[in-house]
Order: sequence, then C-alpha cells, then structure tokens
Amino acid sequence: MGHGILFDAFIYLSAAVIAVPLAKRWGLGSVLGYLLAGIVIGPFLLGLVGERQDVMHFAEFGVVLMLFLVGLELKPALLWQLKGPILGTGGLQVILSTAALAGVAVLVGLPWQQGVAIGLILALSSTAIVLQSLQERKQMQSESGRSAFAVLLFQDIAVIPILALLPLLAMAPITQSDESGLTGWQHGLLVAAAIAGIVFGGRYLMRPVFRAIAQSHMREIFVAAALLLVIGIAVLMESVGLSPALGSFLAGVVLADSEYRHELEADIDPFKGLLLGLFFMSVGAGINFGLFAEHPILIPTLVIGLMALKWLVLMVIGLLLRVSPSQRWTFSLALAQGGEFAFVLFSFASQNRVLPQEMIALLTLVVALSMALTPLLLILNDRVIQPWFDYRSQPDAPEHEQPQALDNPVIIAGFGRFGQIVGRLLHGHGIGTTILEQDASQIETLRKFGYQVFYGDASRLDLLHAAGAHKARLLVLSINDPVTSLAVIEMVKKHFPHLKILARAQDRPHAHNILRTGVDNVFRETLGSAVDLGVEALTNLGFRANQAWRAGQMFKRHDNRLLREQVNYLDDEHTYINKSLQYRDILSDLLRDDQLGPEHVHAHNWNSGLPNQDKEAR
Repeated sequence: MGHGILFDAFIYLSAAVIAVPLAKRWGLGSVLGYLLAGIVIGPFLLGLVGERQDVMHFAEFGVVLMLFLVGLELKPALLWQLKGPILGTGGLQVILSTAALAGVAVLVGLPWQQGVAIGLILALSSTAIVLQSLQERKQMQSESGRSAFAVLLFQDIAVIPILALLPLLAMAPITQSDESGLTGWQHGLLVAAAIAGIVFGGRYLMRPVFRAIAQSHMREIFVAAALLLVIGIAVLMESVGLSPALGSFLAGVVLADSEYRHELEADIDPFKGLLLGLFFMSVGAGINFGLFAEHPILIPTLVIGLMALKWLVLMVIGLLLRVSPSQRWTFSLALAQGGEFAFVLFSFASQNRVLPQEMIALLTLVVALSMALTPLLLILNDRVIQPWFDYRSQPDAPEHEQPQALDNPVIIAGFGRFGQIVGRLLHGHGIGTTILEQDASQIETLRKFGYQVFYGDASRLDLLHAAGAHKARLLVLSINDPVTSLAVIEMVKKHFPHLKILARAQDRPHAHNILRTGVDNVFRETLGSAVDLGVEALTNLGFRANQAWRAGQMFKRHDNRLLREQVNYLDDEHTYINKSLQYRDILSDLLRDDQLGPEHVHAHNWNSGLPNQDKEAR
C-alpha cells in the first residue's frame, strides 16, 4: 500500500503516541511498545505503512545519535580505563559466541564458511534495544549494565573486521570489482585518515565553531550544527566503509571534554529518542509473518536456539568474570538477541555470495523476532528471576549479626538519596535500622559501613518477616518507584498492622495514592527543600528572616491541608480545581495578614473555616 511520506509519518507517530503510553502503563516498557506498534501497522497486519527498507535506513540514524550521546558521557581517560572490560569481556563474548554458533551450523550440515559467517553475524547483539532497556530500568551503572555496555562497544568495533572477513568466506567467485579502485593498503590509509580527521576536528576545530555559533544566541542554529556534525561523521564513515555508529561514538568521546557537551546532549536527545522509536517500529513492521507461517516449527526453534546458545555463552562469561548471580542473569538475558547490524551484514553477505538469499530471509526473521522478545525476557527477569535472588543469595553477614537485624526498631525500605539521609539521622541518635535494598551493587558497600542490609523486593512477605517486621515499630518507606511503594504498603497493612508507616512520596499524585491507602504520614521528597529555597528567596528580597521562616511553615501546613482535602475530589475535576483555587486565595490572605501582625492571622484562621489543628508540615 503506497503512501506519501507525510501519511507514513502520520501513521508512525500515531502508532507511537497510542502504543507506547499503553505499554508503559502495563509495565511493558517503551521498547516493546514501539515493537508492537510496528507489528500492528506493518505490511503483515494492517498494512498502513509503505516500504519498510526506506524507513529502516532513516531510522538507523537513531542508533548513530544514541552512540554519539553515549560517547559524550565517556571522557577519553574514562574510556581508556575501560579498555580491559571492553577487550576482555567484549572480545570473549564475540569469540565464544561465534565459535558456538558456527559449530552448531557445521553440525547441521552447512559448509564451514557459511557457519563462520552466520556465527560472526549472529554473535552481535542489539545496541539500541539493550541500552534503551537498561537506561529505562536505571541499570546502566549496575554491574550488569557496565558489562553489557563493554560487550556492545566491542561488538560495534568488531563490525569493521567482520566486513573485511565476509568476502573471504564467499562460496562463489565475486564478479564485482571495487568501485573505488583502491588497493588494500590505500583503503587502510583512507580509513586511518578518516579516524584521525574525526579526532583532530573534534578536539581543535569544533570548539571554536560551536563557540562562534553560541555567541549568535540562536539555539536553532546550534541544533542544526549538532545534527550537521553527526550526519557529516556518518557520511564520512560510510564513504570509507566503516560503521557510522562507531564514528559517531568516537566523535562523542572526543567532545566529552568540551564545554558544550551538555548543550549537545540537550539538543540531540529528542531526535535520538524519536528516531530510535522509529527504528524499533521498523523492526516490528519487518517481521515477516508470512514466512513464519511457512515454517511454523523451524523459525521458533531457530529463535529459541539462538537466544539459548548466546545466553549460555554469556552466563559462562559472567561466571568466569565473577559477576554476581543476579547480575549475571540480567547481563545474559539482555544480550541474548541478534542485533541491528545483522541486517546490514546479511545484505553484505548476500552481495558477496557468502550466504544464499533463502537462508538470509530466514535468519533476518530470526534476528527480528529475537529483538522483539528481548523486552519480554527483561520483564520476566525483573518480575520472576530477580526476586529469587533475595538476601540469602548475597554474601551473608556473620551469624552473630543476624539477631541484631531482627531486633532493630526501624526498617528502611529503599536506601537511595532519600533513605540515606533518614538512616544517617537515626544512626546518629543510636537507633538501629534494618535496610531493604533491591540494588545488588549497593549491598556490600552498605555492609562495609556497618548497615544491616537485606537484598530483595520489599513487597515480599518472606523478606519483611526476615527483616523483623513483626517486631519492628516503624517502617520508613523511601522507595523511588510509586508502584512498588504502594505494593509494600498493601503488604504491610495486611500482615503487619501494628507497623507504623512513614512514606516518601515522589510527587503530589503519588502522595494522593498513598493517602488513599489510609497512610497519613506522607512526606513529599521535594516539599521541604523547595520551601527552604523559597524562604531563602524571600530573605534575599528583603523580608525579615523570622517573617520568611513563618511564611515557609505556614505554606507547608496549608499545603498539607490542601493535599488531604484534594484526596476527596480526585475523581471530580471541577470540585478539585475550585477547592485548589479557594485554598490558594486563603493562603494569600494568610501570608498578607502575617505581615500585619499575629493577631490578623488568628482572626483570619477563625473566619476561614480551616481546621486549626493538623499534622506537622511535611
């Protein structure tokens, strides 16, 4: 079904706007939402979009932009420090996966040349899907995230030698000649010159260019220059036969020390997100269900075999590198799929007569299906596999310390930026705490500082029992995820009704949901610091210090009254807005009267109808 580019753009954007929020709400993640949207609008279901290949060429630029932004986060010194994991972990994965896949291909009767080619191509994983999925889960700095990044970076580099090796595995004479007419050493010099140009230009030429553009104070020109830089590098790398993604990553690393790094990130990130979404939808639209119907047993077998074999290799690597068991599962499941570079390499293998076209069609479908299954595997990992790795799978504290954990009067669920402040304050007063933390990378660090820590999901009944919830007096709920925090509240109120809950709220809607559960002690994480800043602003504007302080306390008391009042009208937008406006006017009158003297405040409180007694400000 042929359409113009504007109609296709309308279809893609409509599908994304509908599918991705639904997928996020259902806990499926944005990547799976994009993939499902592509499947629905693709030629094998609704057939609403045109030629997928044209869209894919455009969408792959999203991968280029993503690697440029990744490079901006890695300064050259930091990248040099990562050379060990990149070469070690990444090199081991590519070599072992290639050997395993090639061995299976030879065992089923394929010539060794085709086996090696298939192994090299399928050994690569999807940089786009893995990085996007790990970033959404905030796992890039975890042990599994760092290991996965090292492997993906090596794979992107490995594309270059793979492109050089594939023509040597040709099963038939190649009649095409090199259009450039360059010999091997001349092409090598050209590649070296291109890389040197990127490094030199990024370090010495782009800074004065960006400085001149910044002085014009025209942001759209700066955005245009940023996109021009990335597109120019992609064109340069393609012209010398290298991966555009690798070139953009190198440019990002070179510019990581630039004073314009943050501006570049802010300008390019929206384009990256949109084009990556288009890429994921293109992958979904490219799943050939007709071919799947022709081979209903063979294709699922190949998909499961590919992912199982790569998972096994990655688990072995994780074991050799002493990655913790829970992180090893995340690392292995995240990288078990085929990658986007397989589409390019299969096309190159076809041109060089390395693999027959029928086999390439099957393997391309296998790669696309493995990419589509990856978000589901990561959801399975989050909800089923990771909960098995509770506190017992972590290195246990000495046995004599365990009873102390059970007798602590306070349990802190979540020990991030918020929970740490509470914990330090309690420890400063000699009050023992038991910490429940789901980030495995923090467990040993917290224990080194003398904290009693249990690893696992705080909404699990067995973990709460082990942490001493049946004896504790207080639960400080400082988990960042609103869904998980509400699940913990439900579990505690059901099984430990004596346990008083002090709950952190991420924002106002989260606070409303907590209040609906019957928990009154809600603390919004930004309210106190925001009011403190407002008090300081009033002081700097000429208000007396005590007057500014009273205004801040009054605002907090008043806003908490409003917060609790709004819970009764969350389903009635008209009343909700009217009450908010009414409270805003009352607050203005209170603050104005406070400037006239305390007697005016008391008089206004009496006439306002607001309760004079309330919870402490939060």
